[in-house]
Amino acid sequence: MSKILKHVEKKLHNGRLIDFEEAIELSEASLEIEELFHLADKICKKHMGNKVDLCAIINAKSGKCAENCKYCAQSGHYNTGIPSYPLLDIQDVLVSAKENEKEGVHRFSIVTSGGNLSEDDFEKVLQMIVSLRSETNLRLCASLGSLSVNQALRLKEAGLSMYHHNIETCREYYANICDSHTYDDRIHTIKNAIMAGLTVCCGGIIGMGEGMKQRIKMAFELRELGIISIPINILNPIKGTPLEYAEKIEPLEIVKTISLFRLIIPYAFIRYAGGRNALGELQRKGFMAGINGVMVGNYLTTVGNTVSDDVEMIREIGLEVCR
Repeated sequence: MSKILKHVEKKLHNGRLIDFEEAIELSEASLEIEELFHLADKICKKHMGNKVDLCAIINAKSGKCAENCKYCAQSGHYNTGIPSYPLLDIQDVLVSAKENEKEGVHRFSIVTSGGNLSEDDFEKVLQMIVSLRSETNLRLCASLGSLSVNQALRLKEAGLSMYHHNIETCREYYANICDSHTYDDRIHTIKNAIMAGLTVCCGGIIGMGEGMKQRIKMAFELRELGIISIPINILNPIKGTPLEYAEKIEPLEIVKTISLFRLIIPYAFIRYAGGRNALGELQRKGFMAGINGVMVGNYLTTVGNTVSDDVEMIREIGLEVCR
């Protein structure tokens, strides 16, 4: 085992967190990649146990977003050919939620396109949350764009437990992927949700042209915010977006990124999210290198694995599904 890996293991074993310089040294060290994965897995099991948290989403409002995020199929600035529709009816959301619950999912998120919702649509989402609380045992999450403290309080009162709002990348790289709003706008919403007493799910996308140093910076920014649920998306280049021809990152680099996130934030749910099919057979490796959460089913505009396929894979690896 390399000197830096031994140092990091000892530090984490003693209950201390690694710093930025140590994470960079770890990322640049000549070491056996399997040793890094093994340490990340060991730390994950120590802090989070042997269980994998499943969540699912519904794309409850699609397309025509006024923001210009360069990776996003739902931006109205690009011609991507995705379906566009207004907010779904409550019954449509209930049907999807109940189907997912039956499959073994225990967290369900209502996701809407756009920078934020109109007051009318926001009220409808509140009604959805009340109905879901009444008719399912699911833990409820929402991703509705920017949010005031008052709106966050209303969501919590309706029965929401978690709010999802990604930072997408680190502060220094953010202007490369969007200029219709700022990184600080996203931080403002995250802090509003936290202030209202909601748990925040916040992560980002890798493979947008950033380097490993920027990914590590993102991990430290998430740690500083106190985030304990971190979805890691792998860019799925969408035809018609500015990142259509982005160079794909190697599967081993993706798993290495996951391991580094785990060692930087030992106590978080680090989740596979969109784009994980890019890993191919290495998807399984992620569960042995720091992943302990997974978004199952379809994503916003792309198709994912079936819930049953993911549950089978998790159990074959020797892990349990959270109940």
